[in-house]
Amino acid sequence: MFLLHFQRKGETMDKFVVNIIHRPEMVPEYAEKVTGHGQAEDIGRKALLTESLDIFKTQQECAHKNGLKTTIEMTYASLFNDEAVALAKEHHEKYGDEIGLTLLGLPCKEFREKYKTKDFCIWMFSMEDKKAIVQDVFGKFYECFGFYPESTGSYYMDAELINYIKEKYPSVKCAVATCWEEGPKAYHTCNNSWYTFMDGGPWAPWIPSRQNTHAPAANEAEDSGIVAIPHLSRDLIACYDGNGSNFGTHPQNVLRGMIYDTDTWEYPYLYNLIDQYRYQARFNNGYSYNMMFVGPGWMNKMGRWEAPYELLLKSYEDGCAYYGRLKKEGCLIDMTMSEFADYYRAKKSYTEPECALWRDILYGSKKQVFWYCDPYMRAGVNMDQGGAIVDLRPYVAKLNWPVGIGTPHIQDASYPFLIQEKYRAGYFTHYAGEGTVRSAKICHNGEEVDLCLCRTKAHFSEEAISDENEADAAGLKNAAAESGEKKTAKNRILTLDPVDIEFSDLTVKLQTVMTFTEGTGSIRIDRKVLEITSEVPSSKSAADITINEYMVGCYGTTEYTEDMSSLTLIAERGANASAGEGTDAEKDAGCNGGTEGKKIEIPYEYRCREASLAGADRVTCIVPPIETVVSMTCEGRDKAGYVKEGYAFSPMFTIGYTGKLCEKEVFTTWLNLEKAN
Repeated sequence: MFLLHFQRKGETMDKFVVNIIHRPEMVPEYAEKVTGHGQAEDIGRKALLTESLDIFKTQQECAHKNGLKTTIEMTYASLFNDEAVALAKEHHEKYGDEIGLTLLGLPCKEFREKYKTKDFCIWMFSMEDKKAIVQDVFGKFYECFGFYPESTGSYYMDAELINYIKEKYPSVKCAVATCWEEGPKAYHTCNNSWYTFMDGGPWAPWIPSRQNTHAPAANEAEDSGIVAIPHLSRDLIACYDGNGSNFGTHPQNVLRGMIYDTDTWEYPYLYNLIDQYRYQARFNNGYSYNMMFVGPGWMNKMGRWEAPYELLLKSYEDGCAYYGRLKKEGCLIDMTMSEFADYYRAKKSYTEPECALWRDILYGSKKQVFWYCDPYMRAGVNMDQGGAIVDLRPYVAKLNWPVGIGTPHIQDASYPFLIQEKYRAGYFTHYAGEGTVRSAKICHNGEEVDLCLCRTKAHFSEEAISDENEADAAGLKNAAAESGEKKTAKNRILTLDPVDIEFSDLTVKLQTVMTFTEGTGSIRIDRKVLEITSEVPSSKSAADITINEYMVGCYGTTEYTEDMSSLTLIAERGANASAGEGTDAEKDAGCNGGTEGKKIEIPYEYRCREASLAGADRVTCIVPPIETVVSMTCEGRDKAGYVKEGYAFSPMFTIGYTGKLCEKEVFTTWLNLEKAN
């Protein structure tokens, strides 16, 4: 069953910006095997080169006839083709298309003869080879056009590569720098053969830091000098839950996902997806973004994804026609990559987050997810699980993560997670132990309900941060003010619809409000009991509601556990915690107590230990392998902080707070991220 796409005529938004990017990839991925019809491999085959250039011309025509300009990202192979070079020059003069340079499309006869390899992912080469390849490709580009490009890109570009390009070729201001959630899920759906892992990055444009491409820069000192854009605009639910290559605004992604009517060749999901990106302007100060990055391999004359060439062509023509129609209606602005980079820098501040309140438009589930991304974190909140945080990446660490041959991460460019429900279970587990999630449990008379079981919906709002001490509640500085930016820092607020929690003798109506304070690396969560109802008046008056706010975490980039033995769990109370005798139970847990304060430490040894501290000011886990400190702080009645060590079958850690609630009362916690040391 398909949904009707929701175009709203006459509705005004600030800007819906679209980048349409084509690459004349003379030797497209996969296409040689198809074009060769079983012949011995020959990437210089004339039929392949001719067909590839013809398809590129068709793609350009689809855009131009709908009044759309493109960015032509020349590939290394195309720079050896006089017709491709001439075509780029012609379209630059005639249509205003930008001539850029992509680091995709490296494989060609000239490249393989020089580098003696079939590798084609620039980020996987050694740094020595990366530099040599960049010099070759940029040098050949200058030879063809007489100038250096203002845009470049790949599926992924590691920080060291971006820094080198910006230093060597300062004209570059924009780059395609990552592919959203292209990790183990994509690997498994490519028959365990797609050795490119780059989960954990932004889904929308950002300014990458000099330390790590995925992590946005927090200030000018961290600024890599470019604006990064994602490789395709993905469905922020379907892509996260499944294979992202099936769910993007590239029309052939939709065909690959079989999300179309095979009788009528119609695909309303494609238009729904484009419109949902338009909708995100409501959460980003009137700005939204969308992109298509297309090579000719997707429109092979032999057909692709069980679809004939005629359908491949129709889908691309229809996609461009929809963008063209939006432009004519004044709902869309088409920009080249370099134009967009200038616009983005004028529009956004360093600490201003990217927000997305996303709803399911594919399966009809009414599922709703909120995504938040700034220089300190990326977080995903699932309203089908009561507003639980189901994905958390600590960008605050700005983790130095070199990628490629000669580094510890040859293929794995992902930014590590602390919470990831798809790779480390989440709330629902198969047998024993716990999965990673940030949620709460409501308890009464021995009964317990986890908010992960309470579906709800969220409403987004913003407010200026009027109290300069707002961030101090989390024990953190306001980095937005620290950076000297003129724009007013804001709170982004998710107000969840109340949920009814039913116990045997009473019902608790509880509301959650989540506040993301700009420039802090902190998430505030308020739980308020709006009402307690009971058929037995005495039960209501004697209601003893206990709340357990918890985070179960770990670290990693895949499904497989990492060594947790370097982690340390801490619960502390008092400003000046000092060593003391402590209780026997605390000593057994590896605890230190003091007179002015108390500090309990548990070095992670897979011994399933736990400790609780009444009135704790902070509970913490130090995660040295990803240079991150994650903590919780709390304001609430009868609060007690606790920490739990996992065990070998469930190698997680837990930090949390318990407390008491009655009607109209609020229990508040902060989840805080800091860089270790």
